[in-house]
Amino acid sequence: MDAIEAMKSRRSIRSFKSDPIPREIIEDIIDCARLAPTALNYQPWEFVIVTDAQMRKRIADETDYGKFIAQAPVCVAVFCKDVKYYLEDGSAATQNILLAAHAHGLGACWVAGDKKPYANRIAELLGVPSGYKLVSLIPIGYPAEQPGRISKRKLKEVIHWEKF
Repeated sequence: MDAIEAMKSRRSIRSFKSDPIPREIIEDIIDCARLAPTALNYQPWEFVIVTDAQMRKRIADETDYGKFIAQAPVCVAVFCKDVKYYLEDGSAATQNILLAAHAHGLGACWVAGDKKPYANRIAELLGVPSGYKLVSLIPIGYPAEQPGRISKRKLKEVIHWEKF
């Protein structure tokens, strides 16, 4: 799957089969994440891979809109050092994870982390040292649902030439 096809066909998946994901695929997905663009090439990210069912359930229970994390065979927690552009850098890495998972035939969904009341509790659960911010939680698995439809907004509704 090429990059353009991946971007145009990726959808958020919130229902997963229980089939495990091979470690090599998970590592390839994270390898793609670490290659994301980053301000000043700082690369502030760290990735916690959670495959333990009980820990995924504990994470899911902490979230407001991420209860389906418990059903995914893998959850990636994206943390960044608390530097000036941590959110931009962590978001770029998160998008790479979503696209790489899709390219591997997997489903994934971006669950918010930054500014959420549960962010510090998730960090504590995962033993993250101080000085890091939770950017996102990404459950990943083989899809157990058909992807939703494409964005409601058309290109002509969002594009502006020269001025807004």
